[in-house]
Amino acid sequence: MEEPEMQLKVKKVTDKFTESMYVLANEPSVALYRLQEHVRRSLPELAQHKSDMQSWEEQSQGAIYTVEYACSAIKSMTDSSVYFKSIDSLLKHAIAMKEQLNAAQGRSTAAPQAKNPPASS
Repeated sequence: MEEPEMQLKVKKVTDKFTESMYVLANEPSVALYRLQEHVRRSLPELAQHKSDMQSWEEQSQGAIYTVEYACSAIKSMTDSSVYFKSIDSLLKHAIAMKEQLNAAQGRSTAAPQAKNPPASS
């Protein structure tokens, strides 16, 4: 009677051992499968994020270029203030010369009129 009982116990032990060996043998493949599933689900979203980031980078680079160009233009305008001051000085000088010419012409046209008064009838 003990032998069938012993065989039953041995069979249970060997079955459990076989099951444990099967689980251990297949555990890495299950882990890899789960990893593959995770990558398959996550990859499209990650690819979209990468695309969005590249687009934002391009927009940022364009904005940075625009700002740098504007700063360069403002610096050039600031540096050109010397030239504007020179132009202002030359224009003031030209206006003064024109006023002198107008005054000289006014005196020269007024002087002949004083010498020859209009004829009275």
